[in-house]
Amino acid sequence: MDFRNTKYERFMNSRVPSSKRYQPTEYEHAANCATHGFWIIPSIMGSSLLYLLSDDKWESITAWLYGTGLSGLFIMSTMFHTVSWKKSHLQIVEQCFHMCDRMVIYFFIAASYAPWLNLRELGPWAAHMRWLVWIMACVGSAYVFFFHEKNKILDLTCYTVMGAVPAFVLLSMPNREGVLELSMGGVFYCLGVVFFKSDGLVPFAHAIWHIFVAIGAAIHYYAIWRYLYATGSSHVKSSR
Repeated sequence: MDFRNTKYERFMNSRVPSSKRYQPTEYEHAANCATHGFWIIPSIMGSSLLYLLSDDKWESITAWLYGTGLSGLFIMSTMFHTVSWKKSHLQIVEQCFHMCDRMVIYFFIAASYAPWLNLRELGPWAAHMRWLVWIMACVGSAYVFFFHEKNKILDLTCYTVMGAVPAFVLLSMPNREGVLELSMGGVFYCLGVVFFKSDGLVPFAHAIWHIFVAIGAAIHYYAIWRYLYATGSSHVKSSR
């Protein structure tokens, strides 16, 4: 559907070339801030709950890693969109926040897998993937630092590959509890990408993508809470 020449046109900016960054309207700026800012406190509270439910030091460390990645995603996203909205004239500052926003996504992906890789009994690749996800996050962050916004398709591909590769390791779990929720969360992330690439075509496209990310993260959090922490440590024995 073409939203141009409709009453919704004022809510969206023009489509820009792939070499330039999309500039949201005032309405979209506000929505971008609100749709992730709303989740900052719940993510911190949820992370704290997992920490309190931890039965041993390894579970506590894992809860801290996951909680930092989860909360960091919403905090950095909100900070970047706020700076982009209110301090866009400070180009260097905005650029730094944009880079940090992109970098934290890699660490969020790694942190989202950490509870399953650390606390579940998996196949022989589990021990390797436990560290590989963090190496991938560091490599992705280095790529953002040196080649920020140079190739948007490659950026998206890197995020997708990092989000998909560790999932194959999780298929080796003898205990299949949580696989459904993990799959559902992944579907929401993938659907959100459609809106992520629709800036300038759909009103509030970026904010809608934020909502899909929040839903996917909420589903994954529920699975982690229910199957790895709320049930105690009897389900989470793994080689360390």
